[in-house]
This record gives sequence, C-alpha cells and structure tokens, in this order.
Amino acid sequence: MSDRIIKIAHLYPEVLNLYGDRGNTMCLEKRMKWRHINCEISEIKLTDNDSLSGYDLFFIGGGQDFEQEVLLRDLRSGKGSSIKSAIEDGKTFLCICGGYQMMGHYYETKEGEKMEFLGAIDFHTVGGDVRMIGNYAFHTTKSGGGTDIVGFENHSGRTYLGRRTNPLGTILSGYGNNGEDKTEGVHYKNVFGSYSHGPILPKNPVFADFLIKTTLEHKYGEAELEPLDDTYEKEAHDLIFNKVLNDTMSRD
Repeated sequence: MSDRIIKIAHLYPEVLNLYGDRGNTMCLEKRMKWRHINCEISEIKLTDNDSLSGYDLFFIGGGQDFEQEVLLRDLRSGKGSSIKSAIEDGKTFLCICGGYQMMGHYYETKEGEKMEFLGAIDFHTVGGDVRMIGNYAFHTTKSGGGTDIVGFENHSGRTYLGRRTNPLGTILSGYGNNGEDKTEGVHYKNVFGSYSHGPILPKNPVFADFLIKTTLEHKYGEAELEPLDDTYEKEAHDLIFNKVLNDTMSRD
C-alpha cells in the first residue's frame, strides 16, 4: 500500500443524496484503492462542527429545495466559513445540483424569495416554472479535464455565472446551467460544480481520475496514476454518450 492518503469529507450525506449521488465517493474510494492509494471517507453531518482543515477532497450532493433552508442555518453556524477557507486553500470540491447552487451568492425562488448562499463563487440561481430534466451530455473545458461527460439532470433552478466565472463545460445535449447559454456547471480554483446526477463519477471514470489527480497534485505536488482496465466502463460511457447525442439529432 502506498504512503499517499486522501481524506474525503462527504458533507451532509443525510440530506443531500438524490439519484445515488453517494456513489461518487464510492467510485473515488475504489479507483484509489485499486491503485493502492489510501482513502478515508468521513461523513460530515448537520451540527458537526469539527475542523475541515484536515480533509483533501470534499463532496456535496444534491437535495430537495426545502432542505436548503435547513442547510443554510448549519452553514451560518461556522461551517460555511470553513468551507470557503478550504476552497481558497485549493482543496478539491465536487458539488452536485443543490450542493453546487449553495456555492453561489443566492437562490431566488420563482415567487421572488431570495435565500443568501455561501457566496464562495460568483454566480446565482433563479427558480423557474419548468423543470429541466433528462439525460444529457457536455464537454468539459481543458482546465476541467477536457473530457465528454454523460449524466442526468433534474432541476428547476437556472444558474447564471458571473462575467469572470468559468463554466465546467459546454452543453452538447440537454439544458445545463440554464437552458440558454449552453454552459454547464462551474470551475473555480479546484471546485467543480455540476448538475449531473447519476452519479457522475462512475459514469465518467476519466473525470473521476482527473479529480483524484488534482487532489494528489495539490497535496503532494505531483501525481502519477497507474492505468486501470476501464474497458467496460468506457464501452458503457460511449454507448450512453452516443445515444444521448443521437436522440438529440433525431429530435432536430
């Protein structure tokens, strides 16, 4: 076993775990252990106020809209400041749907009620009348790994990035951030936010390895990942990716 170790903090697993999002941490753990990299996963729940400084990678999943108010109270108790410190320190974050939205300035409901969020990244979200739902695909930017992603989105919130805020990728099929500008997700420092449920990492092993490599490089200054036999994973990914694109072309 390698002397390298990655400590993962799974934030709010008891309330943010839609569509199998917990599978993301399971995927990371497996892909690291197959490479003999030590991995420890800790669940950080509501009211847990221990320091987050010892963790290397953070995962926040998606949840129902009504749960966000409960989370906001917990974030304001001090955990929010710890999360922002970890972000600015360059720690790796994977944030999905509701967990992604919480990184922005605020969420404004369709009735006009505004909930102030962390404000860690320059973007905001506005609730809409129509849900954006279905299988979708996007291509991440070079700084986001430069790979094709397949996933499942289901959100009524429309996210708008600030002028100097970079998306995680460009939509190939589906809605993404808002169904208007072809952007999907956000990439700030080592924070990667996306609307992709499914969960995203088992469906996209190249992206999973990119997050592992990013985390190792930040902690150890370098990262050499032993290649894995991803024959079946690649076949499954490519099959769904082509199906999503072909379904889009057939509708056009």
